[in-house]
Amino acid sequence: MKKIFKLQDEKKHTDRVVEAIKHEIRKYAKRESKKKLPDSASMYWDFDCRIGQDEAGAKIMNFEELVKALDGAKESGWPVCYIEILAKAVNKPPKTVKSTPLEVKAEEA
Repeated sequence: MKKIFKLQDEKKHTDRVVEAIKHEIRKYAKRESKKKLPDSASMYWDFDCRIGQDEAGAKIMNFEELVKALDGAKESGWPVCYIEILAKAVNKPPKTVKSTPLEVKAEEA
């Protein structure tokens, strides 16, 4: 999704406009997450996100930080906001096994 959102609307309160944008972002992420993953069982959907006043000045950030950045854009008084969210399938990192203190003592002996 690459989209320019108006943050100010003369007929609506700014807070309601921002909440509607947040809802659309979350709805898009939920819809993309439901799509079928490639055959590998150890994959999940991740999102590449960018936000800024325009496409050229957009900054890269995590999906979790996107909503906070949108609130910051509202506080800064931006008239419009460019948001880009691209879904990608990513391999899960391998699990690390932590040794318990009993195993460490047994190895030392």
